[in-house]
Amino acid sequence: MAEIRIRKRRRLRSKDIRSYSEEMESTLGTEVFKESDPVDLAESSDYDLLFVFGKIWGLIHDGRAFVTVRGALEYSPKKRYVTVDMGAVPFVTKGADIMAPGIVDADPDILPGQLVWIRDQRNNVPLAVGESMLSGPEMVASTTGKAIVSIHHVGDKLWKFEEP
Repeated sequence: MAEIRIRKRRRLRSKDIRSYSEEMESTLGTEVFKESDPVDLAESSDYDLLFVFGKIWGLIHDGRAFVTVRGALEYSPKKRYVTVDMGAVPFVTKGADIMAPGIVDADPDILPGQLVWIRDQRNNVPLAVGESMLSGPEMVASTTGKAIVSIHHVGDKLWKFEEP
């Protein structure tokens, strides 16, 4: 797998930090970084990245700020979750899109096209970030087809970037 390339990393001004923080807090239902925290924005080959305290805890996909898997581990979001059964975990962690039959629970407020984070059923540990194709209730009720397009997952080049 190709290594991730980071370009044009720069420190954000406090008003930009506040804007990203407010967007992510309203989306995730939990407090994220503060205006006084050191936050950098950098370009990568796939999406822009938000470095908080030197760690990649956020990404910007199609103009929308959201957490990375490590960011979800750090912030413990309350909203935009999708829970998959343990049989789906090996596929999700290898980057597969999430299929509706493997989904056992989802935030009922999810709408098609929104960014979501995927967790396992047993431990509620974040596994991936993706873009929903169905609403939350449709994901849980559906028995066929793709429900989420995977964007970032445990073990991908973004995850490995921060490993020693």
